[in-house]
Amino acid sequence: MAAAAASPSSGKEALPAALGSASEPPRLFDGTTRLYICYFCPFAQRAWVTRNFKGLQDKIELVGIDLQDKPTWYKEKVYEQGTVPSLEDNGKIMGESLDLIKYIDSHFEGPALLPEDPEKRQFADELIAYANAFTKALYSPLISKADLSDETVAALDKIEAALSKFGDGPFFLGQFSLVDIAYVTILERIQIYYSHLRKYEITNGRPNLEKFIEEMNIIEAYTQTKNDPLYLLDLAKTHLKARPLPESNAQLPVSTGKGCAFVRVCV
Repeated sequence: MAAAAASPSSGKEALPAALGSASEPPRLFDGTTRLYICYFCPFAQRAWVTRNFKGLQDKIELVGIDLQDKPTWYKEKVYEQGTVPSLEDNGKIMGESLDLIKYIDSHFEGPALLPEDPEKRQFADELIAYANAFTKALYSPLISKADLSDETVAALDKIEAALSKFGDGPFFLGQFSLVDIAYVTILERIQIYYSHLRKYEITNGRPNLEKFIEEMNIIEAYTQTKNDPLYLLDLAKTHLKARPLPESNAQLPVSTGKGCAFVRVCV
């Protein structure tokens, strides 16, 4: 078995309660670096995993936001788009998960999550740029209640092939990186949704993807952020209106990748 990347973090973090409409905002712009997240959002989870892996639990404070009872101050005073994740740092607020994971990696101490090797760095840029299209390809059939599409299968096959490019480890660049973080939180959900709602196992015939998921589930910085699979499935059924299709007509909904996948509660 390939050795999984070790996480600097240890022990289960005590998470603050998510803040709702009756809550008061934190003391904004007081010098504290804050990561605003929703605990079940895959996009916020990307930034959360990055923070954990770099060992920044004492440097970046988590602020949970209840997106089903969103406080008005979050959009008015923190992040005008109203989505998660967002990061408060050095007197400014920034968002968009793929931008945030790069920012956290480059502006904070801890293990580097992008390689120096130019070939790997170029491949990392390509894969991170593809992450939103991948998310849309996987969520679209679920949201639209359509059959498994050729686009969905092609997207899964594309990352299966990408996982074979470098032979020095089970991850996209061989060793653990931001690319893995960009994809794993989406894969965590669609593996559950397709298995339960479409009777389709995304790892069947894709040994690289199966190994990737297995190795990711050893990394504590990631496993600390995971939700119970049945909880995620219930959320999908409620907020994506996703249901198993009749055997003659099976399909699910779409996300742009710019906010939480559960778009009805994230925006």
